[in-house]
Amino acid sequence: MQLYSTNNPDNIVDLKEAVLKSLPEDRGLYMPTHIPKLSPEFFDRIEEYSFADIAYNVAITLIGDYISKDNIRGIIDRAINFPAPVKMHNDSIGTLELFHGPSLAFKDFGARFMAELISHFIKGEEKDITILVATSGDTGGAVAAGFYNTPGIEVIILYPKGKVSDLQEKQLTTLGKNITALEIDGTFDDCQAIVKQAFLDPELTKKYNLSSANSINIARLIPQTFYYFEAYKQVKKYGKKVVFSVPSGNFGNLTAGLLTKKMGLPIDHFIAATNINKIVPDYLETGVYKPKPSIPTISNAMDVGAPSNFTRLLALYDNDYTALKADVSGFYLNDDEDKMVMKDIYNLYGYVADPHGAIGYAAIKHFQKLNPDHIGVYLETAHPAKFLDIVNDVLPRPVDVPDRLQALVGKEKVAHSLPLEFEATKEWLINR
Repeated sequence: MQLYSTNNPDNIVDLKEAVLKSLPEDRGLYMPTHIPKLSPEFFDRIEEYSFADIAYNVAITLIGDYISKDNIRGIIDRAINFPAPVKMHNDSIGTLELFHGPSLAFKDFGARFMAELISHFIKGEEKDITILVATSGDTGGAVAAGFYNTPGIEVIILYPKGKVSDLQEKQLTTLGKNITALEIDGTFDDCQAIVKQAFLDPELTKKYNLSSANSINIARLIPQTFYYFEAYKQVKKYGKKVVFSVPSGNFGNLTAGLLTKKMGLPIDHFIAATNINKIVPDYLETGVYKPKPSIPTISNAMDVGAPSNFTRLLALYDNDYTALKADVSGFYLNDDEDKMVMKDIYNLYGYVADPHGAIGYAAIKHFQKLNPDHIGVYLETAHPAKFLDIVNDVLPRPVDVPDRLQALVGKEKVAHSLPLEFEATKEWLINR
């Protein structure tokens, strides 16, 4: 598997360098030089495969013989050992539940796979890796859980002060050992900018072997493709065209979905579903991309005003706006509308959706008004209990809190508070 920088197609590296380095020096993002297709026979027989078998077939198709098949199988079996069920509300709409992993968020797929992949790459090498990651909520918890106590790897998580839920914050700040949290007085976009700047700083890159676990790292995108195939397997029997609605912040999840379409997965359409940080829906409507400062909402994981993976979306379509718009449409809700949809889902189906998934559901319903022949699958990206105050305020009964979250309530938060300045974070990293 070879990868190029979106800022320079001639800058080509292998998978190990792309994963361990995360970002090219030219500030682009790594993308595969070639996107292989799975055979038609694979899709004809997809119902016969387990989720692990599907993930293995997709991984070896993307990665090729760069890693042995036995090693890829081991990575899959250790990392992707929890389900991704589609729960149908009726015969035209259902939700792909991606919160059955350790941190109860979809990012467990990427974080656990990445942890196994990095461990494979550095095995036998006498060097430690420092994972520097920004989070708007769920990434931090998934990365903390995925890399916890992993030999040779330490994790430093930057998160925006006061802009993640209480339980999300506890997931970042209570593990200790090789996990450290930095509470930044800013937004997720600010945290993300600090991380990107750190990768380009000579003093920091001399002191640390830096890698990132954000979706800017190609190792995050590979496993995020797996559950689209798994979801298609579960809805194929309905015999309808399929549309996926993807709650989107940094747009890694949507990028992974579109990558599966390029690999041959017969998905008819995708919806980029956002809150009022609607940078990409606006682009899809106007053809003009205008990043803006992010605005806090109840769907905080989507509070991103400058989504990093937008360049990957364009790269997948050779910067062809018309081609991208043919496969993807945009949709957004404000907070009041989001709460109403959460109530509607509960009243209609008795299902508790989190604020992100609810926007995905609304996007499907809007799409189906003009496309009633499609079956819609919206991604439920995190367990609703991670947004306890919001969900309990909206719904008529308290949400059930899983034991692993309940256990965090009494734990003490440990985080280093830093001002919104790159130099403050750099000084902390240099002098720690």
